[in-house]
Amino acid sequence: MNGELWFEEGEKKIDLSRVTRLYPAAVVHAAGETASVSLEWAEMKSDVVRVESYVLVCDFDPVGEVPLNRVELRYGTKEELFTAMEKVSQILQGAAQTR
Repeated sequence: MNGELWFEEGEKKIDLSRVTRLYPAAVVHAAGETASVSLEWAEMKSDVVRVESYVLVCDFDPVGEVPLNRVELRYGTKEELFTAMEKVSQILQGAAQTR
């Protein structure tokens, strides 16, 4: 395995051992603009923004640098996002237990 921790979703295959930041977000649409925001913000502003999708963001650049190497896994529902987050958690927990 060479220290690699693979998470596969659709056609994307991510080596979790290389991820430096991993977080959920919501892609919202408001006033003609689209942006990624925190799940909490999207919920607080649900009366003025429309959630287009949910994303699990995987950054690969060193912490403190502008994240240029990023993979976003998109989901249609928050439940699908949470299911993916649980799968990632299980992979990482399994790796921690084997060390």
